[in-house]
This record gives sequence, structure tokens and C-alpha cells, in this order.
Amino acid sequence: MLNLDAYFSRIGYTGPRQASLDVLTAICRGHSSSIAFENIDSLLGRTPALEPAALHGKLVAQLRGGYYFEHNSLLRDVLKTLGMKVSSLSARVVWMMPQEAPLTPRTHMLLKVEVPDCEGISYVVDMGFGGQLLDAPLALTPGVEQPSHLNRMRITHADDSYVVETQLPQGWMPMYRFTLDEHEPVDYEPLNWFTASHPTSLFRHNLLIQKLGPHGRTNLLNDRLVTMAKGEEPKVRRIEDASDFADVLHQVFGIRPPVPPSELFARIPKQMEGIFIPDSASP
Repeated sequence: MLNLDAYFSRIGYTGPRQASLDVLTAICRGHSSSIAFENIDSLLGRTPALEPAALHGKLVAQLRGGYYFEHNSLLRDVLKTLGMKVSSLSARVVWMMPQEAPLTPRTHMLLKVEVPDCEGISYVVDMGFGGQLLDAPLALTPGVEQPSHLNRMRITHADDSYVVETQLPQGWMPMYRFTLDEHEPVDYEPLNWFTASHPTSLFRHNLLIQKLGPHGRTNLLNDRLVTMAKGEEPKVRRIEDASDFADVLHQVFGIRPPVPPSELFARIPKQMEGIFIPDSASP
């Protein structure tokens, strides 16, 4: 079961326990800076469990991180316990894809949250999008630019779909497309299995870790570590060996992996610039 005391200690939150926009915002910021995005289980051939006890055990007690479904399932339970109205949604990821790319399946989870002090306004809450981690709720108001950790964000609307976009130097870049169709926890089980276990899933073959800090964001893609701060050029370096890898997991991301770091390091692709998908996994 959910232990609010332990969760709030994990994210460093000491404020009031009530349903309000200020509380929602503070929880989002604490969560995003304390619990990393990571797909270690999938890389190890394991499908993450989404039951409340498993989520609390992994992300809170075991000092691990998680991916889409884990972060947002845990946060859903926290916000509901505080009296917020929470709807669970799904999305099609379109991040870094050309407009003519084939339709993608719904493999992402996000939340729509309503709080009593902002009647008539809903907020998108998403602590699990590894491409561009958010640190605050986004008002579900199409066309309005909103600040986030490093970039500005907006939500656009066409037909029955909404798109979350982030502003990059080259312009607005879509992240994912979603509708307001509500999902039950059981609906995410096949999506979670597909995302974690399908041979073509990038999470089966690559290690992705990301965490927000007070001044920027740190990403690890396999052995490539990138530190980004607002207004500065990214700092990039390669992980040298298993010892260096263990230090980065612990000191930079605060993660205790379920296997020896040397075993995990041996699994990741080396000296690559982007995502690795083996030819044997192609459809």
C-alpha cells in the first residue's frame, strides 16, 4: 500500500497535504528532481510491475527510478489520496519522428488532474516522459505557452486530439498525441508489457536514464552522459568503465540497480550516438 510519509520523504516534500495547485506543483517538482526516469528492468528482460505495492517498493523504498507507467501510476495514487480528481490517459509518442512517419501505438501514460482551487481548468501531469522530463503541471489550455524546467511548453488541439509540444531552437517539437479517453489501471498492463518486452522496443536494447536538477537536466543514453543547463552548451562525455558507471548511477542519478553495475554496464551498447535496435529485432 501507499505510504505517503515515505513518498514525501523520498521527494523532499514537507508542505500541506491537500488538494490545491500549489501542492500539485510542489509535488511534481520534488518528484521530478528525486526519482529518475530509467528502464533498467526492461534492459534486463523484466517487465515492470504496476501494482501499488510494487511501485512503492521500487521507486520509494529501493531508491530506484522507473519509466512512463511506473512514475505516473505512483503519482496517480498519491494525488488521489490527497483528494485530487485524477484521470489516467494514454498517448502516442511522436517525439523526434517525421510528420509522415507511420501511426505509433499508444505506449505512453499521462494524467489529467483537477484541483478545487482552479475550477474549470484541468492540468496535464506527466513525470515519466524520458525525452523531455516535465517538472510542473501543464494547464490543458490549447495554444498557451507555459514554462517548464529548461524549455517552454504548449498544448495544441485538433479534432479530438491534443499534442504536447516543447520549444527547441529549431522551433516547436511535438512530444506525444493524446485524447481525453480515461483508462483503468488494467488497461495499462498490455501497454506496459509491449513497451518493456517487445523485440522492437528501444527499451529492450538501450539504457536511458534522466533526472532533473536545480539548474538543468542530466541524461544517460547507454554510455553517453549529457549534462544540460539553461543558457549553456551541453557537456558530453563517455562512461569510461564499469567503476565509472557505478559512480554515475549512484552519485548523479541516485539509483541502486538490482544487479551489480558491472553486469548492467556489460549489456549496454558502447560508443554510439543514438538509439540502438539490432537488425534481428526489425519487423
